[in-house]
Amino acid sequence: MRTTTPEQPSAPTPADLIADPHGSYARLREAGPVHSITGPDGLPIWLVTRYADVRQALADPRLSLDKRHAKPGNYRGLALPPALDANLLNMDPPDHTRIRRLVSQAFTPRRIEQLREPVQRIADELLDAVAPLGATDLITAYAAPLPIAVICDLLGVAPQDRRDFRSWTDALIAPDPARPEAARAAVGAMIGFFTGLIARKRTEPGDDVLSALIAVRDQEDRLSEDELTSLAFLILFAGYENTVHLIGNAVLALLQHPDQLAALRADPALLGPAVEEFARYDGPAPLAIRRFPLEDLVIGGVTVPAGETVLLSLAAANRDPGHFADPDRLDLARRENGHLALGLGIHYCLGAPLARLETEIALATLLRRFPTLTLDTPPDTLHHRPSLRARGLLALPVRF
Repeated sequence: MRTTTPEQPSAPTPADLIADPHGSYARLREAGPVHSITGPDGLPIWLVTRYADVRQALADPRLSLDKRHAKPGNYRGLALPPALDANLLNMDPPDHTRIRRLVSQAFTPRRIEQLREPVQRIADELLDAVAPLGATDLITAYAAPLPIAVICDLLGVAPQDRRDFRSWTDALIAPDPARPEAARAAVGAMIGFFTGLIARKRTEPGDDVLSALIAVRDQEDRLSEDELTSLAFLILFAGYENTVHLIGNAVLALLQHPDQLAALRADPALLGPAVEEFARYDGPAPLAIRRFPLEDLVIGGVTVPAGETVLLSLAAANRDPGHFADPDRLDLARRENGHLALGLGIHYCLGAPLARLETEIALATLLRRFPTLTLDTPPDTLHHRPSLRARGLLALPVRF
């Protein structure tokens, strides 16, 4: 057992981790399993980089998601009101267990499989719209609107009620330091949207997930009003945010690895394993949600004090040569791909089956419809969202 020495001058900055995540995380992983670095808000964080340690920490109940366990003055996270903050990303059991059990009914294998036909229809409609153009930004035209439409249908958000959800999440996940009012405006807009949506669903319930959750709240009293609103918020944004990035990153990986693209075209049966490999190779979330030790905790031989902020690097773990053979190589036929891109244990991504279904259909349809798909810009001109927590392209110009 030991405690790390103070932060080294060579420690990467948040800008380094955003600009070159895989290179920066690889250097940290090689240097040691746990590092004390400075976060974007200037406060210290403990970054865990190696697969075995990240995997164990993801399932460790001594690492709390509840911000009330943060040491005073040591954590300055996104300040959301209770109407958006009372969600699964900020909860431990027993509240987490209660709410996850309620919402998990919306993501059963049977219900997800029933979405296959609607997802396929949406994918075809989106590609129908761009097919005559010969070129498009695949994020704006396809990767983003597909999961947004699917999750809105699942929740029961009518087409006329849908808003520019991406602008709201951009303001929260990658805030512009020059426009701090944008995040506040996004929070206010979201509260207004979800409050109004729930009110309409109470008057006119439908056969959808949100109507079912409202019934649980009103008839069975198993949710508070803040929990209901926060749950709707989480399902909507978590339900499309990661899938947008997973689809975009997967298409870029294929276009940059023509041998793997050719293999997938030749053998569509590779698609299932391919989605897992895309999640491992360049997943949508470089970091798991922050955690706070309930007691002084030894991680990778390093003592992390209670209440300090711990970030588990999924990106570093998923390319750890101690667990994966040739981890920096995209291999769609990779066997036993135990990646951690979607989490582990009680906090495993609730919408993972839906994300897999959407990504499989999105890729299969795209490759079938556009057999000459190529990048329409030099790779070094592509830009990712300026965020430590989300690894996603701002645009992906393609030609077909």
